Amino acid sequence: MSTQASTVPAYAAPAAKAPLERTTIPRRAVGDHDVLIDIKYTGICHSDLHQVSDGWGGAIFPMVPGHEIAGIVTEVGPEVTKFAVGDRVGVGCLVDSCRECDNCKAGLENYCTGGMVLTYNALDKNGEPTYGGYSTHIVVDEAFTVRIPDGLELDVAAPLLCAGITTYSPLKYWNVGPGKKVAVVGLGGLGHMGVKIANALGAEVTVLSQSLRKKDDGLRLGAKHYYATSDEATFEALAGTFDVILNTVSAPLPLEKFLGLLKTGGTFANVGAPEEPVSLNVFPLLGQRRNFAGSMIGGLPETQEMLDFCAEHGLGAEIEVIRADQINEAYERVQASDVRYRFVIDTATI
Repeated sequence: MSTQASTVPAYAAPAAKAPLERTTIPRRAVGDHDVLIDIKYTGICHSDLHQVSDGWGGAIFPMVPGHEIAGIVTEVGPEVTKFAVGDRVGVGCLVDSCRECDNCKAGLENYCTGGMVLTYNALDKNGEPTYGGYSTHIVVDEAFTVRIPDGLELDVAAPLLCAGITTYSPLKYWNVGPGKKVAVVGLGGLGHMGVKIANALGAEVTVLSQSLRKKDDGLRLGAKHYYATSDEATFEALAGTFDVILNTVSAPLPLEKFLGLLKTGGTFANVGAPEEPVSLNVFPLLGQRRNFAGSMIGGLPETQEMLDFCAEHGLGAEIEVIRADQINEAYERVQASDVRYRFVIDTATI
């Protein structure tokens, strides 16, 4: 299929808020530096729901979501040096960048100032729409492909390409490790990986969730403490406790209360992305020189580092594998927080 542009089966949203349906999509021919990947598993990220509903705006339809892709290389271009046929590989949230700005040269392609190309719901450098991993095959430049270590099964590795790197990157950047106290807000697809990774880095981890419903899971995954944020006593008991708070939820929060949980100089690192702007009272920041910060996925070198770290520590996502014809049902369950903790599509069923 790769000597020329082809069509492959996929699941797409034909319009905003419409159910996803089976279709076919174009894939480009394998270029000199490209790899053709037979997709085995694709994770369902909460951002997929935001995108297909056009919750963040700028949606391109028909849309094939999916940026947590794990599969096998079946063909390589003539100039490819990183991969060979049969290699186990992954593709995350981006498939290209300008490659020339300072950030790209520093391995921070996720912060490209010249034009990052997202894996789906974007336009590539030829002006063609990109389509994601809810499909059987994808063609990607080798520079935006990462190797999945043998110690990780492909199904549990797929969500690491977003949920893993999105939590690993800020935890590493803000020097989470032994002696540090870290709170993870929300125990969902991102949050459960944040707990696992922060614990593996050596930090003392606390989960802050709306209720205690998932407490047993949180402690099993590596948290030492678990508190309900619906209980006002939580904010009194934990005032000034944490070096880093990693917020993984996309719902609005009473930020002043959460900022009060930071130590002097502590950082509230936000990786959740609400559809509406948030309001912030700056006085909790000013009073204790606290930081309110954001972080978005990671560059390609750090994504590979994260995968190697997860393999070394035996960290895969907690998953429920589904058939492609269950995608719409899975979306409803994600919206209802009824998944522990990541749906993964078996793309052989597309």
